[in-house]
Amino acid sequence: MSTSSIPDPTAPWYKQLTGYHWFVLIVASAAWFFDCLDQRLFSLARVPALVELMKLPPTNPDLQAFGKIVTACFLIGWGVGGLTFGALGDKFGRAKMLTLTILIYSAFTGLSYFSRTQLDFTIFRFLTGVGVGGVFGLAVALIAETVPNGARTQCLGMLQILSTIGNIAAGFAKIGIDTLEANHTITAGSGWRWMFLIGAAPALMIIFTRGYLKEPASWQHLKDTNQLPKGSIFAPYVSLLASARWRKNLFVGAVIASTGVIGLWAIGEYAVDLQKVVFKQYFEKAGVAPDKVAAEVNNAISVAYLWNMMGAAVGMTLFTNVAKLGRRLAFFLGFSAALVATFLVYWKMSDPISARWMMFLMGTAQLSVFAGFAIYLPELFPNKLRSTGTSFCYNLGRFAAAGGSFFSATLTSGIYGKFAAQDPALPLRYAAMTMCAIFLMGIIILPFAPETKGKPLPEDD
Repeated sequence: MSTSSIPDPTAPWYKQLTGYHWFVLIVASAAWFFDCLDQRLFSLARVPALVELMKLPPTNPDLQAFGKIVTACFLIGWGVGGLTFGALGDKFGRAKMLTLTILIYSAFTGLSYFSRTQLDFTIFRFLTGVGVGGVFGLAVALIAETVPNGARTQCLGMLQILSTIGNIAAGFAKIGIDTLEANHTITAGSGWRWMFLIGAAPALMIIFTRGYLKEPASWQHLKDTNQLPKGSIFAPYVSLLASARWRKNLFVGAVIASTGVIGLWAIGEYAVDLQKVVFKQYFEKAGVAPDKVAAEVNNAISVAYLWNMMGAAVGMTLFTNVAKLGRRLAFFLGFSAALVATFLVYWKMSDPISARWMMFLMGTAQLSVFAGFAIYLPELFPNKLRSTGTSFCYNLGRFAAAGGSFFSATLTSGIYGKFAAQDPALPLRYAAMTMCAIFLMGIIILPFAPETKGKPLPEDD
């Protein structure tokens, strides 16, 4: 595949892409697609897995709290992987490291099938997170440095928009596996294991990427001229921190990304837990036969999830187009909408019908800013440090989100746990509504964020 064609910069973005540009976009998007599939499979399978492994009902506060601990460990692994593979991508190549991260998260997702206790389940999720965490920064750097400047915003926005297909695929996978359980094709309560087995499929991607995916020309030039960071894995971080410009961008990018990641993984992530409680109450009050309630709850959760992901696609598309007017404007609108929508959902969601439009609204708002992370973060850093800087900003939020999950668990079982006797949904509602204050952090940092609209990627100092 040739990478030498020079596109017409005045043409529409999609006409500026050569065959190889499309290949890179497809491969990087597929890596992120499967990454997001893995994330969502975990979100949908977490509670059923812990019900079997802990021998507790899904409404038990201890199970709900441990579910947040497992999520926190997954996020810590994600952060470790992101910070590690971001630097390795700058030292050894984006394409090589992307292949390795795919193998890691595929292997340990598949191994989650064999979990026997909540401890080994937690360990597998941590190690899966290590692989998952490396993908975003590598995929974004690969696209940003390969496609023409005139197509960069749309291609990076497209990466995130297409990621919702992975999320939706996870929803359909759950519906299919729930059907197999209901038909007794697979053992009742074992569906979560099969969902994780599906998550091992991305390893097949290696067949298609190996030998065809090349390093970006800009990175290859740095390697050929011996300009890559030298020394240990920490060398790229030392270089970032040594420059006042990159140091400021690192801080601003980390705060912006952390806001969105905490909002999704320490707040939005637990909408499924709330749904399990309120949907069960709804169907019991509606007179559904006791042996049918669980199936109705699972189906309603799957439908609400699909609405949430459709909202995500809409939100990311809107953000990508607003970003053409200004990156800071787009983030301001996204974080403001996320604050209002998330608070509303946890305050008012009480039945499967209202959950559809509420989850659509929350998906539109919360996930819109993730298109911004793909577009904005690589615009903050120079060629030889782009993977490190992008991964650091995006994945530092994982540690923050892990802390947020631990804090949310404390709010749920501790501070607000006393309200469970009144209504088991109240601790989840109050904890999430309190956590919504995090979106203000992203709004406050925006005046300090550099506006990168219409500018080429920064060069090395």
